[in-house]
Amino acid sequence: MSDAILSVSFAGPHVSIQDGGRYGLMRYGVPASGPMDRLSFAAANVALGNPANAPGIEISMGGLVLQCLSGTVSFAVAGGGFIVDHADQKRGAWTVATLAAGEKLAIRPGPWGSWSYLTFAGALQTPTWLGSASTHMLSGFGGGRLSAGQQLTVGDATRREEREGDIPCPVCARPRSEVRVVLGPQQRFFGAPSIAAFRSGTWRMTDAWDRMGVRLAGPVIAPDAPLDMPSEPIVRGSVQVAGDGVATVLLADHQTTGGYPKIATVLDCDLDAFVQLRPRDPVAFRPVSAAEAVSVARSAAMKLTTYYQAIAKPKGTLDQRLMRENLVGGVVDAVA
Repeated sequence: MSDAILSVSFAGPHVSIQDGGRYGLMRYGVPASGPMDRLSFAAANVALGNPANAPGIEISMGGLVLQCLSGTVSFAVAGGGFIVDHADQKRGAWTVATLAAGEKLAIRPGPWGSWSYLTFAGALQTPTWLGSASTHMLSGFGGGRLSAGQQLTVGDATRREEREGDIPCPVCARPRSEVRVVLGPQQRFFGAPSIAAFRSGTWRMTDAWDRMGVRLAGPVIAPDAPLDMPSEPIVRGSVQVAGDGVATVLLADHQTTGGYPKIATVLDCDLDAFVQLRPRDPVAFRPVSAAEAVSVARSAAMKLTTYYQAIAKPKGTLDQRLMRENLVGGVVDAVA
C-alpha cells in the first residue's frame, strides 16, 4: 500500500470534507455538522469496506473534478443521481471503481438529488476540529471546504477490486415529496388556521438554503402570540417559524439553541430523503403521533442495518465472479 495524491481541479460551492459528525459536543454549543444525507454517506463508506463514519467528500450541485497525480485508489460515489465521469467513461452514481495515476474523476449533478458523497479505500488525510473532520461551513472549522488547486492525500491507498461495481440504491435514499413530522414543541404559538395550512398547504423548496437550513415557499404561518419564549435546544429537522411567517427546516449545521417557535419536527429517518430535494421541488408534511414516530424510526433503523450488512459483503475479484458464472451453458455433444 502507498499514498494516493489527488489534485482538485474544480470544486463548486458547499463541497467539503465530512465524517460522522460531533453529536456528543452539542451540549457545549458546538454544531454536530456531518453529512447532509447520512444514509448515502454511510453507504459510500460501507460499500468500500470502510467504517461508516470515515472521512469523505460531500459534493453539492456545483460538482467536483479531481486529477489523480500518483498512486491507485478505489473510490465509491453514492447520494443523489449524479453523473460520474471517470477516465473519460460516464456512469451513474452508486458505484465503486478505481482511480489510477493520470486519470480524471468528475462528479456532476444528474437527473435527481442535491448531494453526493465520494469516499476512498484508504485514510483521507484531513484536519480535524474537536476530534472530527466534519466541516462547519459557516466557520470553516473541521476538514474544510475544497478549492481548486488543493491537493488531497489518501494514506495507505488500495485497490479493492472485490468491491468494484454498482451499489444498490435503496428506495428510501430517493427524494421524498412527503415527509412525516411530529407537531411541536411550540405549536401553541400558532392558531388553528396556521396549523391547518402547515398540514395541508403546498410547500416548495427554495434557493434560500445552505447546510444550516432551507427556507420553504408556501403559506404564511406567522405565530399569533408574542415571541417571548426563551432560547432552548434545537434538533436537526426542526421546522422553525420566525415572525415573518416563513417556515425553515434546520439541517446539518443548525445552531444548537434558538428562540423562534418550532411548529413541527421532521422525523430523523425522513431527513436524508428530504435534503435530496432540489429548489422548487414540492414537499408536504404528514403529522404522526409520537408513538407512531418511534415505531417508524425503529423500523427504518432495522431496514438500514440489513441494507448496510448486504452492501458490506465484497462482490469478489473479477476471476472469482467469473468462476461463479455458468460460462459453459448451452454446450452440446459434437458427436451426437
